[in-house]
Amino acid sequence: MEAQAQLDTFIDKYSQEVGGEARQALAFLEARLPTAFRLVYDNYNALVIGFGTSEKVGGIILSIALYPRYVTLFFLKGTLLPDPHGLLQGSGSTVRSVRLSPISRLETAEVAALIDAAVAMASTLPAGEGPLIIKSISAKQRPRRPKS
Repeated sequence: MEAQAQLDTFIDKYSQEVGGEARQALAFLEARLPTAFRLVYDNYNALVIGFGTSEKVGGIILSIALYPRYVTLFFLKGTLLPDPHGLLQGSGSTVRSVRLSPISRLETAEVAALIDAAVAMASTLPAGEGPLIIKSISAKQRPRRPKS
């Protein structure tokens, strides 16, 4: 199966609302980072699409993760980012996130500044169109839709 068709199948497991928000976030990030490698991990807890400089996990700059009720934007070197508006959440040693609720939050100047800073810290993005690569699919997964 083609990678895009497979990603669409993964997203379709979520509610229409979360799936629509994820597609909106993907379109926004793909337009913003058109040459980035897009790495897909259909994990136990969430569907994650990373944007990076290579096909290696260490090259990922940022990612979105789909959960049953929302979409989150993750910055893999989030602790190093300037955050004058206090948007970044998390207490881990490197990663920080912004919950995209509402999804339009992705298009705010404050989040754009975080994205720009993350890209500026990364090694150079490749030239050309960034490939979409399915990296892993977990055999066992949590439900993709909220419990009724």
